[in-house]
Amino acid sequence: MDADAPAAALPRETSDSEPSAARVSEVRAALREAGIADVRTAAVERAAYSSDGSLFRVVPAAVVFPRTAAEVGDALSVARRLGVPVTSRGAGTTLAGNAIGPGIVLDFSVHMNRILDIDAGQRAAWVEPGVVHAQLQAAVKPYGLRFGPDPSTHSRCTIGGMIGNNACGPRAMGYGRTVDNILALRVMLIDGSVVTLTGDDGDVFPRLQELVNNHLGLIRTQLGTFSRQVSGYGLEHLLPENGCDARRAFAGSEGTWGVVLAAKMRLVADPAHVTAVVLGYADMPTAADDVPVLSQFPVTACEGMDRRMVDRLIEEKGPGAVPPMPAGGGWMLVELAGDDPAALERQAAELIEASHADDAMVLPGEESGPIWKIRADGAGLVSRTPDGRDCHAGWEDSAVPPEKLGDYLRDLMSLLEEHGLWALPYGHFGDGCLHMRVDFPLDADGGRQVMRDFMFAAAELVAAYGGSVSGEHGDGRARGELLASMYSPEAMRLFAAVKHLFDPRGLLNPGIIVDPDPLDERIRLASIRPGDMPPARRQLGFSFASDSGDFATAVHRCTGVGKCRADAAASGAVMCPSYQATKDEKHSTRGRARVLQEMVDGRLVDGGWRSPEVHEALDLCLSCKACGSECPTGTDMATYKAEVLNQSYRGRVRPLDHYVLGWLPDLAKLASPIAALANLPQRLPPLGKLAKKTANIDTRRNIPTFTHLPFTRWFAQRTGHNRTLPAREHGGRHAGLPERVVLFADTWSNFFAPRILAATVEVLRRTGVDVHVTPTTECCGLTWISTGQLDTARTRLHSTIAALDATAAEVSTASGTDAPPEVPIIVVEPSCAATLRDDAERLLGTEAAGRVAGRVQTLAEFLLGAGAELPDLSGTTAIVQPHCHHNAVMGFAADRELMTRAGMTIEVLGGCCGLAGNFGVTDGHYEVSQAVGEVALLPALRTADPQTIVLADGYSCRTQISDLTEHAGVHLAELLATHLSPNWHAEAMQAPPRR
Repeated sequence: MDADAPAAALPRETSDSEPSAARVSEVRAALREAGIADVRTAAVERAAYSSDGSLFRVVPAAVVFPRTAAEVGDALSVARRLGVPVTSRGAGTTLAGNAIGPGIVLDFSVHMNRILDIDAGQRAAWVEPGVVHAQLQAAVKPYGLRFGPDPSTHSRCTIGGMIGNNACGPRAMGYGRTVDNILALRVMLIDGSVVTLTGDDGDVFPRLQELVNNHLGLIRTQLGTFSRQVSGYGLEHLLPENGCDARRAFAGSEGTWGVVLAAKMRLVADPAHVTAVVLGYADMPTAADDVPVLSQFPVTACEGMDRRMVDRLIEEKGPGAVPPMPAGGGWMLVELAGDDPAALERQAAELIEASHADDAMVLPGEESGPIWKIRADGAGLVSRTPDGRDCHAGWEDSAVPPEKLGDYLRDLMSLLEEHGLWALPYGHFGDGCLHMRVDFPLDADGGRQVMRDFMFAAAELVAAYGGSVSGEHGDGRARGELLASMYSPEAMRLFAAVKHLFDPRGLLNPGIIVDPDPLDERIRLASIRPGDMPPARRQLGFSFASDSGDFATAVHRCTGVGKCRADAAASGAVMCPSYQATKDEKHSTRGRARVLQEMVDGRLVDGGWRSPEVHEALDLCLSCKACGSECPTGTDMATYKAEVLNQSYRGRVRPLDHYVLGWLPDLAKLASPIAALANLPQRLPPLGKLAKKTANIDTRRNIPTFTHLPFTRWFAQRTGHNRTLPAREHGGRHAGLPERVVLFADTWSNFFAPRILAATVEVLRRTGVDVHVTPTTECCGLTWISTGQLDTARTRLHSTIAALDATAAEVSTASGTDAPPEVPIIVVEPSCAATLRDDAERLLGTEAAGRVAGRVQTLAEFLLGAGAELPDLSGTTAIVQPHCHHNAVMGFAADRELMTRAGMTIEVLGGCCGLAGNFGVTDGHYEVSQAVGEVALLPALRTADPQTIVLADGYSCRTQISDLTEHAGVHLAELLATHLSPNWHAEAMQAPPRR
C-alpha cells in the first residue's frame, strides 16, 4: 500500500457506456495469457452479471471465477497493467449495486468456496470468501455451533459478501454484526501483496494509522455512534481504544480496499431452545415505539412486519400460505433463546405483559418457522404496490438509534406521501434498521428526478435523527452520493484519503463510497419503456395481465434477491433445478431474467427473440414452474421461455423435437390403434436408436410404450352411452361427499399409463361417488406450451375447457336439485392439473377457463376436502417425489396431510426429478437431467431398500425413476386402490366380456 502521489485516476465511463468489443477482447486475452482457467466474456455471461440484487445495470468486460489466491493475484496483475476495474462478488444478493462493475468481476462462489478448517474448541472456522452462509451453518451444526449473523439471504449469500457489506440480519441483537464476528482476515491488496489481519494491526498499515491519529476527534464524534451505522468506512475500529483493528475496519469497505481471500469467523453455541413471541399492534410506527421496552429483555431478534406484507402473500398464494397471526395492522416478531424452556416460557409471558401490544401469540421451537419464512421473503413480497406498480430498492435499509425509530418512521412515511410515493416498512426494528422498497416511477418521464428528490430529502431526515443511510447493505451505487448529507466535508475527505492509500488508481470497485456514481445513473429499469417496444414484442401469446400486459415489465419482476441460488436439497425447495446442477449464474432464474432484460434493452443482447444469448440461457430451463411460486417476486421463467419460443419460431421451421414431442398427444391418438407397430422401436434397438436420432431424442432414453387399450376406450366399454361408472354398492357415501365427479383422462395417463386412471376410478367409486368422463379425448396442451406453440395450445385448450365445462355442467344438473352442486374435476397427472389451474386462464382469458380452473382438484385435494374415509396405511413407508408443477401450482400440502392421516411414514424429497417433460428427453440435456436428479432423488433411491415404495404422481418423475434406478414409481391412486380394494388388479384395464 503506497500513499505516494498516484497515477491519474482512470476516466469514468458514462452512465450508458459498456466495454467495447475491442476492450473485452483485450481483457480476455490478457486473463487467459495469465493462465487463469475460468474466464468468461461471452455476452450471455456478461448479461447475467450485469446486475445484482439492486436496480442498477453495469456490464462487465469479463467474469473471472478464481480457483486459488494465485489466480486472484493474476487477475489483479492484469487489472493494474490494463487499468481495468475489479469488483469482488459472492452471490450477488446485495441491494445497493456494490457487486457489479465495468471491468473484471471476480465471482468467488463457484470455486473458492471451501471451509478450510473448523476448530470447535476455539469456536472458529477458516473459510474461503465463496462459502455460503447456510453451508457454514450446516458444517458446524454437529458441533453444537453456529455462525451468529444470519441475513434473510442466508441460504445463498456468501461469507465474503457479508464481510464486504458488514451484513447483519435479524439476529444481530443476539450475535452481533458480521464485523463483530471476524477473528482474522487474509486480504490481497491491489499491488498483489497479501496481509493477514488479526487485530492490533497498526504496524501493518502505518500510513493508515497516521491518518486516523490525525483525525481522532472526527472519528470519535461522527463514526460508530450506534450499532447499525454502517455507511462510509468503519474507521472507528482503527481508534487506539479499539485496538487499531484493521480486520474489522475492512468489514463494510465493499471491496474498495482489497480482496478477501479467506476469513476466520467466530462461532457461537447454538441455543438448545428458541421461542418466538408475535406481538400485534395497530400499525408499524406504534410497534416501533415499543422497541425500547422489548430491548430490555434478552432477545436475539426483534423484527417488524407490516400486515400488508402478509396480505400480499395471501393474494399471491391463498390464505393457507399464512399461519395464524395475532390481530393487528403490524407485528413484532421477537425471538428468545436459551437452554431452559421453562425460563423461556416465563420470559415470553413477562415480555408480553411489559409490551403495549394489542394481541400476542407464543410460538415455541419450530412452530415459528412459517412466520420467519414470510419475514425472510420480505424483499420480494414488498416489490409491488397493491395496484401492481413496481417498487424498487434504493432507500432500502436506513437506520436510526432504536429509541428514535417510531418517530423516524412516522416522519419517513409522511415524506413518502409528500413526494407521492408508496412503500411498505419492515425490518430489524430492535436495531433501529428499517427496510422498504419505494415505487419510484423510473419508467416515466422525470422518474429519475422524483427518485433523486426523495432520496436526498430522506437522507436529510435520517441524518437529523442521528441515523445512517445504510443499516446493513452498504452504500453501493444506491447511497454513496448521499454520504455528504450524513457526514461533514472533513469526514468525506478522510474517506477519500483512506481509499487513496489502499487504491491509488481507483481500480477496486470504483463508484462506491468515494467519488460515487450519481444514484440515478446506470439504472437498468429506466432505459426500458414498454411503449417503446416494437409491436411484435407486444403481440404476446400469454396475457401477462399482472404485468400490464407487457413482457418487459414481466421480466423485470426479478429484483435479484437470488433465492433461485439456494441449495434445494437443504431447503426442500425446487427452484432452480438447472442451477442446482451447473452452479452457473446464467442457468439460475435470476441469470436468465437478466439476459431477458438485456434482450428487451437491446444493447448488449441485440437480436431480439432469436438472440443466441437468449436461447443459450433458456436452453437448460426445465420449465418446472417452481420459480413462479418459490421466487418471492413471482418471476415465472417457464412462461417467459414459452413466450420466447413462441415468438422465435412463429412462422418458421422449428426443431424436429418440437414437432415430435410437442405434437405427441396427437401422435399417441394415431399410434394407439396400431400399438404393436408403434412399439417396434422399443423391441428393436437399432430401429429405436435411429428413430430417436431422427427426432432429436437422446438415444439413452427409453421411448414410451403405447397402450393397446387406452383408458377412454376401456371406460366407454364399461359404461356405454351413459359414460358413468356408479359408486360401488358396498361403498357407503360419506357426509360431505359429492354424488358425482368428473375424471379428466389426460393424454399421458390415457395412452401410456391407463392403470393410473383405472386406479383412480376404483378409489373414487370405493369412496362412494359416481365417476364421469368427458365424451371426447382431450388434452391440456402442455406439450405445445412447453415448446412455445402457443397458438396451437390455445386451440387445444379451447376444446378441452369447453368439454370439461360442458361435462361438469351436465353432471351438475343431473342431480335434479334446485341448486346444482359444483362438481369437482379430478386430474391425476400433476402437470395437466397445473395447466388447467394456471396456464389455461392466462392463455384463454375466458369465463369457462376460470370455471374449470376453480373445479380442478388433485385426488388428494378431493379426498381430504370431501372428508372421505382413508384406508389404514400404518406400516407403509414411502419415499415421495412431488412433481414440480404440483409443488408450484397446487402445493403439496394436501398430499402430505393425506398420507400422514392414513398413517404412512414418508420422506418427501425436495428438488426436481430432472426429466421435466420433454427437457430430459431431448438431445444435449441428458447429463444435466441426470445431475438434477442427483440433487435429491437419485441419492435417496440408491440408499433405499429395494422394496421401498416410491410415490411419484408425475409421469415424467416415474419415467426418470425407471430410467435411472432399479425402482419403479407408483401413483398415489394405485397405492390407495390396492389398500381399498386388494383385488382391483385382476379387473383393472381388462375389457368387459362381449355380450
